[in-house]
Amino acid sequence: MIKLSGLMKLLRFELPVSAGVCVVMGQLLALGEFASIFLAGAGFLSVFMISASILVLNDYFDIETDKINAPDRPIPSNLVSTSEALTLSICLLLIGLILSYFISFAVLIFSIVLFIIGFLYNRFFKKSGIFGNLMVSFSVGMTFIYGGLSVGLPFSKAVLFFGLIAALIDLGEEIAADSMDIHGDLLIDSNSLAIKYGRPVALKISVYIFYFVILLSFIPFILNWFSIIYLLPIVIMDAAIGYPAFKLLNSKNEEGRKYIRWIYLGATFGILVFLIIRLIGI
Repeated sequence: MIKLSGLMKLLRFELPVSAGVCVVMGQLLALGEFASIFLAGAGFLSVFMISASILVLNDYFDIETDKINAPDRPIPSNLVSTSEALTLSICLLLIGLILSYFISFAVLIFSIVLFIIGFLYNRFFKKSGIFGNLMVSFSVGMTFIYGGLSVGLPFSKAVLFFGLIAALIDLGEEIAADSMDIHGDLLIDSNSLAIKYGRPVALKISVYIFYFVILLSFIPFILNWFSIIYLLPIVIMDAAIGYPAFKLLNSKNEEGRKYIRWIYLGATFGILVFLIIRLIGI
């Protein structure tokens, strides 16, 4: 049971769940209605598995820095061996690719590209600073495109817009997270903004990005893409971003990680409220 708990902790469930939710949201934005149960389920699960596989690889490659930044993680705490983590990552990837193939060949190719980006980031570009941050945020934004592609409409204006929103939120989180991991990142000669320019500057850049997202979030209503009822999830998302972003500026490491998590979970909750409103037909 301890081993199983360690393996499950490697998945960081809330992150792949959020990625899957973004796929379903992308389908809804593209179609204007929910996709079939098969497409929604296969889209959610395929991205869940691929995202989880990349996250496990992140722990696999980050063992040295995690000994300092997160010593309670499964690998540095010896709950899970590196070989077990690698096996789990491969199994998750294969399941995700099989599910994506059942959707379409184009979705399978897209899945492979997403995994390659994640692998390259984990293996080579994590310490590259802003370029690595952009790789991760690009992948997060692509979950919306994945959803659109799964229903044959990857370039819907709403899909592209919310993909941009998701990418920017993640970019802000990545820069802020680097600011919390300075001590461990120094071991790998990271080129993060926090190390190059100092923690206060990096956190200010992160907060500016978050508040820019809040401004952008009202564009769909200015352009009449959605009815006024959908302001509710947008306001929830903006509140979940705005307050923690403000608190981030003067936060310490553990406190800062808490605020970053609030932003992530709050944005995901806003998307879920959006989906629920659509589901009940308001």
